[in-house]
Amino acid sequence: MIDHLIYAAPDLDAAVDEVEERFGVRAEGGGQHLGLGTHNRLLALGPRTYLEIIAPDPRQPEPELPRPFGVEGVTRAGLVGWALSCDDIEQAREAAAVAGFDPGAVIDGQRQTASGEVLRWRLTSNALTGGVVPFLISWGDTPSPALSAPAGLVLESLHVEHPDPALITPRLRALGADVEVRLGASALVASISGQELR
Repeated sequence: MIDHLIYAAPDLDAAVDEVEERFGVRAEGGGQHLGLGTHNRLLALGPRTYLEIIAPDPRQPEPELPRPFGVEGVTRAGLVGWALSCDDIEQAREAAAVAGFDPGAVIDGQRQTASGEVLRWRLTSNALTGGVVPFLISWGDTPSPALSAPAGLVLESLHVEHPDPALITPRLRALGADVEVRLGASALVASISGQELR
């Protein structure tokens, strides 16, 4: 199941304004990924799926490592990654590896909300680079962010474009990602409430 789509931009406030202008719903919530140099806002795309708008956080010092999730060096807003939810991430990672694609080690993630609460999750390390191949995420005891994000939008479809579909399709299938792969420049293309987002 699609957990979330990642929409990266050079400036968070500008991206939130742009998405609100296009879709009529304002992203809220989110917080800071401390030590990673990013911050985000969220929009629900269904009961357990959401859009994460993420950007470099000017309130944090430059991180020691490149910013994750396709944010490092972003010059224009766009979809840069996506996640599939799973209950047992270790088992799901192992099953993907057996099926022909290893999404990397399972690592811990966290975000501090505006109220100071720290949310925690686990994800596969291929999340750090972003891209058309999804990463796996498990929220454990943390409620899905989709439950508290502003509602009103629906993810109607998602497909992948890639210059070599035969290369990328086995990786997607190994992860259980049931999405169409079309020939094109490397891109994620979502239909959200009747509008295309890339």
